[in-house]
Amino acid sequence: MLAEWSVECSAEEPVLVVPWKDPDGSAEFIDLRANPYDLHQIPEAEQHQPLMQALRALNATRSPVFTAKCDAWPLDLEELEQLRFNLELSAADAPAGFASYIDLVWRDRAIFTSFHQQEQRLQRFTRLAAAIDRTSAAMDCVLRPALIDIETPQQGYAVSLYINALGADAQSAWDEWAAALGAVVALLRGKDLAR
Repeated sequence: MLAEWSVECSAEEPVLVVPWKDPDGSAEFIDLRANPYDLHQIPEAEQHQPLMQALRALNATRSPVFTAKCDAWPLDLEELEQLRFNLELSAADAPAGFASYIDLVWRDRAIFTSFHQQEQRLQRFTRLAAAIDRTSAAMDCVLRPALIDIETPQQGYAVSLYINALGADAQSAWDEWAAALGAVVALLRGKDLAR
């Protein structure tokens, strides 16, 4: 798997704010740690079972993170071309693609507030993810500022986790994405990352 990470922490970059609510009221933060059965209120999870399983695993009691936002979508032409270029695949071999993102927040306050600790974890995480045998998939993590105000206001950092995959058709791209997402979630929950 192609695995990369970057930082978007300049003053112009967006800050993840939790809890959040869309201006039109159509969507809002759902705390799946406190209310795990509220997964059905997330349309993207309802439509894509692997995303639902990922959200369930990432918000479970023993998970080192919790989730703030997510989405899943078929790749558009520009996204397809960029991913093909990055994965060195041709349009004939990979005409379809699928992607998702999940915003992750570390539960451990010491990690959440430390740029340095998160940087170290992302380096380890991408190194481990690169060994996942998914040649038609890519993982990209973006470290960004976050403001969490659930019990008390806290400033720190969150990670936007992107999983993108290509395939010979829409179904095979979706299947590759589902497998890659499952493997990455298992890695996030595993003991190797905490070392």
